[in-house]
Amino acid sequence: MHDDDLTLLAEAAKEAGALARHHFERDPEVWEKDDGQGPVTEADIAVDTMLRRNLTEARPGYGWLSEETEDGPARLSMDRCFIVDPIDGTRAFIDGAPHWALSLAVATHGRVTAAAIYLPMRDKLYCAARGMGATLNGWRLTASTRTELTGAQVLAAKPALEPWRWKDARVPKMKRNFRSSLAYRLALIGEGRFDAMLTLRQTWEWDVAAGGLIVEEAGGRVTDQTGAPLVFNRKDPRLRGVVAGGTVQPDIVARLQPIP
Repeated sequence: MHDDDLTLLAEAAKEAGALARHHFERDPEVWEKDDGQGPVTEADIAVDTMLRRNLTEARPGYGWLSEETEDGPARLSMDRCFIVDPIDGTRAFIDGAPHWALSLAVATHGRVTAAAIYLPMRDKLYCAARGMGATLNGWRLTASTRTELTGAQVLAAKPALEPWRWKDARVPKMKRNFRSSLAYRLALIGEGRFDAMLTLRQTWEWDVAAGGLIVEEAGGRVTDQTGAPLVFNRKDPRLRGVVAGGTVQPDIVARLQPIP
């Protein structure tokens, strides 16, 4: 990792967050992506353009992977790669809800080494660098140490708790909560406000790269739904779900129905 990668990400997130905030609740143009991948707004594109310009000018030797930039093979030959979601939680952004975030990460040889998640409408900046801990607005974060899965506070969409996804159709008696942004869900796990989060669909790297490091550096654990570690900047930037949490995380993974 470059010595100043975290500082670069944090400053870029704040600057681009101001641009996103300018578009918020101003009736931005919205259109649907191809293949049912959801909505995108002019704010997503504007923030993506700013981040790509600022970050790649600062680190010309790094690759680029973003939800709002057409992907290509160039990044695969680079040791380091920016992984960015300009606005994670676009539906919340469109609906006027404040729980959307900018998610920025640097992956080095497949592992995230620096990360920043910024919520402009809450002025919450989550940061982490590998081996250096995780913070929220400068305060050190610690993931949940709850050991009992029953009654655990879990961030998940409803489909993740359908019985067929769990061994013997036994869904743990957890208390489900929801936030639109996957990046923010992971940040909340790092913050210790919830015990775990899970998404059991194919998950794009840009949704979880930054948040995964924040959880790990807060003392939590992050894997795919099979329990395998997450690897980033792959040719196909989709992961086999994500399960993140404090002490209860391994128990959740162990109870999930195996997938092929």
